[in-house]
Amino acid sequence: MTAAAHDPVFEELLEYLRRTRGFDFTGYKRSTLTRRVQKRMAAVGLHAYDAYLDHLERHPEEFEQLFNTILINVTEFYRDPAAWQALAGEHLPALLARKRPGAPVRVWTAGCSTGAETYTVVMMLAELLGEQGFRDRAKVYATDVDEEALAHARAAVYAEKELEGVPEALRARYFEPAPGGRLALRTDLRRCVIFGRHDLVQDAPISHLDLLVCRNTLMYFNAEAQGRILARFHFALNADSLLFLGRAEMMRAHAALFTPVDVKARLLRKVPHSSLRERMLLAQGPRDDAPPGAGPGDARLPWAALDAGHAAQIVLDPGGALAMANRAARALFTLTAADLGRPLQDLRLSHRPLELRSRVEQAAAERRPVGAGTVEFPSAQAQPRSFEVQVTPLLDGGDLLGVSVTFADVTLSRRLQAELEQANQALEKAYEEVQSANEELETTNEELQSTVEELETTNAELQSTNEELETMNEELQSSNEEMVTLNDELRLRSGELGEVNVYMRSILASLRVGVVVVDRGMGVRVWNRRAEDLWGLRADEVLGEPLLAQDIGLPLPALMVPIGACLDGRSAGEEVVVDARNRRGRGIRCRVTCAPLLSADGARAGVILLMEEWADDPGAGVEA
Repeated sequence: MTAAAHDPVFEELLEYLRRTRGFDFTGYKRSTLTRRVQKRMAAVGLHAYDAYLDHLERHPEEFEQLFNTILINVTEFYRDPAAWQALAGEHLPALLARKRPGAPVRVWTAGCSTGAETYTVVMMLAELLGEQGFRDRAKVYATDVDEEALAHARAAVYAEKELEGVPEALRARYFEPAPGGRLALRTDLRRCVIFGRHDLVQDAPISHLDLLVCRNTLMYFNAEAQGRILARFHFALNADSLLFLGRAEMMRAHAALFTPVDVKARLLRKVPHSSLRERMLLAQGPRDDAPPGAGPGDARLPWAALDAGHAAQIVLDPGGALAMANRAARALFTLTAADLGRPLQDLRLSHRPLELRSRVEQAAAERRPVGAGTVEFPSAQAQPRSFEVQVTPLLDGGDLLGVSVTFADVTLSRRLQAELEQANQALEKAYEEVQSANEELETTNEELQSTVEELETTNAELQSTNEELETMNEELQSSNEEMVTLNDELRLRSGELGEVNVYMRSILASLRVGVVVVDRGMGVRVWNRRAEDLWGLRADEVLGEPLLAQDIGLPLPALMVPIGACLDGRSAGEEVVVDARNRRGRGIRCRVTCAPLLSADGARAGVILLMEEWADDPGAGVEA
């Protein structure tokens, strides 16, 4: 790739960037600019400017990478410490001392990048004015063309390495911990800084400044652009104010604008110009689109006056050729000095954003202003801009000197009008919602009153219920006392029954006959020790079990008749003798006596069986 200082394809690429993205790099040094563009082209594997322009059209995401490459954001806190020490230790205190007490202090850091130099100025002013004085008096503006760098600067969050140049005492005083082990400038100080996008070549300067910091930024521009920017800096500064430049920037060619205060620190003071005409010409700066033959005298005054207007304006001569165009019109319609003298019909603005020729002819013929209404005009920004167009004949007596066409930017007013209409609609809707809510509140209030009445009734019922509960509580307490007494009696009876049970078990165990008690269902209820010896079954094996299901040597079916007689009340007791086998398997004669078991009310609740080994010969005796 060759140098592009006069390469028309490279110039076409720059024009494309200006037209589509609003970045005007025409004032930058061509050597620096081509080197950075070529670096980005090499990164995407391209070697021709026209091929790279096609790449940008097909890959819009490439713009961000290109701008980050061109707009190198090299900045740091207290860069060139000696220069900052000279500013803080001598020149800035002297400047503040010359201001009247309580007067505002205005500072502009142009080309602020990620904000390091801006916040260096903030800490310096806070130290000199005191933190409260800084918040009350200081107004710091910080601008750059790089939106990504501005976003970083607004956040004011930095890594520890980025803050190495900040003295430890200042770091502890003005920074606070942030997520990720980073540090953030205190919020109360950060709010005193106003950030915004600003193009030093194209945009109007911030005015009435006491200090303007623009370090290592001018060196990227060519001599013509530097002259224009410095003229605007001159216009922006108050008398006896300071301009703080970087050490790589020289000012010998602009001695008429600034005089050195400290050469080593690159601190300069504005050279005052007494007349308004001189200040206007300096603010306008050198121009390549001034009319032919324009000199330094009054011939440039109409242009300066025309450029002072905010609305875009063009002037046509009686023949319909372009005679003048102010700065706003030149930027809006991309007009240059080569367009002066061209017929209106040869210019794109003759039909874009609206058809102008018929309206110009009408205004010239009828000698009266002709309104063209409001038109939309596309811009590099996301939304189109709105302009109110007015065509006015320029008359001298009855002679037509030309026609003026004014494009007043009403984008903001229309947007505000639309927002106002939306706000009105929202207010109407809110009013309706408030009315509806009021009605709902009235209904709710009535329901609440009804609920209060119900609650009062419920309260009375609850009081009555409470009285009943108190009465019931007294009765329960009385019942509880009776239950305690009854429980004591039951414990006494339980003790007595326990004693009776002990007596009964002792009696049953001492009897020499087997005793078995069954209930009406023939379930075993008592099985004494002699019954265990006779039949070989323990009491815990048979209690609760049916008697007839027990496998013992006693012929139980033979006993069902006397047992049934006892249960039916047909017998008061019977005695039978049956053949049986004892637990050793020896045959014996067994006498079984059946007696009824009576309940407390005299009912027959079961049968008592008394079993003993019996011999036909009473003298034979009984086996032990």
